[in-house]
Amino acid sequence: MLRAECPRCPTPVRGPSGDGGGDSWACPEHGASAVLRRPEEASYAGFVEALGAAGDFPTYLPWPMSPGWSVSDFAVVGPPAGGSTSGGHGAARATMTCSSGTSALDGPVDVFVVSEESGTGLGARCAGTPHVDPGSEIGVGPPMVKLRIGSQSVPLWAVSTVSDVSADREVDRSVVAGEALGRWLWVVLRPASAILLLRDEWILRDVSGIGPPLVEMAFGGPSPVW
Repeated sequence: MLRAECPRCPTPVRGPSGDGGGDSWACPEHGASAVLRRPEEASYAGFVEALGAAGDFPTYLPWPMSPGWSVSDFAVVGPPAGGSTSGGHGAARATMTCSSGTSALDGPVDVFVVSEESGTGLGARCAGTPHVDPGSEIGVGPPMVKLRIGSQSVPLWAVSTVSDVSADREVDRSVVAGEALGRWLWVVLRPASAILLLRDEWILRDVSGIGPPLVEMAFGGPSPVW
């Protein structure tokens, strides 16, 4: 079962009836909102539900998953449960995955990958940055890293993490972003030093259509805060 939140903050969103019904949803802080759906705990069943809600919107994970790593969280932004998820009004607007594991240099590591339509705000929420979209740094100067999606090499630029994030929010992170297939692509790594993991061109794969290998993926572990 996936719970409903605002894409830009953890506040639950409600429909006009107050019980999550209807097509018009709102966040008390951000007003009229698309619906972010995420699990209480990462599981294979919940991930399949999220992929179904995303429809043909890409859901990216580092591929192949490193030994000992697991999918610790995921989310999809789109219409309410039962709404249309393919084409036109109500289609999915964003997906997020978080894979967690350890590296020899950094210890515990979380890697968030967000693909989203402009103006959604999910990437900024995961990154802890003040602007809904990545900002003016994108495309200026050489990229910080490059990832590969299929046959496409995707350049990503550093996004400033200087913001008004509250003191109780985890701020030890690196953020890079760019454009992939006409959408914003964000990668958020915690701790910040884990950015060095991307020095070799990582491969991201849209896992929405991989079929049986999905069953073999590991799910669970402590849910990251975002």
